[in-house]
Amino acid sequence: MDEKLITVKQVSLNNNCPECFSKKGLELAFKQNFIETKFYRSITQDISTEMYCNICDSNIYPINWTEDIERVYDYQMKAFEPKKASKKYKPLFWIITGVVATVVITGAVLALINFPV
Repeated sequence: MDEKLITVKQVSLNNNCPECFSKKGLELAFKQNFIETKFYRSITQDISTEMYCNICDSNIYPINWTEDIERVYDYQMKAFEPKKASKKYKPLFWIITGVVATVVITGAVLALINFPV
């Protein structure tokens, strides 16, 4: 099972970076959990956010946020619309399901033919 976070939305912020105090490089990224197995692909409702400064190349953790950054973060969270949770089955799943269904139906038909009621 392969889990990864895909970036759904990325927003540039006009707030000062708490590390380098630059006003231009702050970005907020919204990421959603993506799961892929041999049988299906799935997007979950799990959302994570990441704030990054391109000027000083550092992650900005919530402990370092100012009140202005928190206000902008809350606004962006309200405006953010995540992708709908979905599950799409791969061809291998459908092939195995078809083979199992065929075997079960064939077994039932043979049982009825050989052992009449």
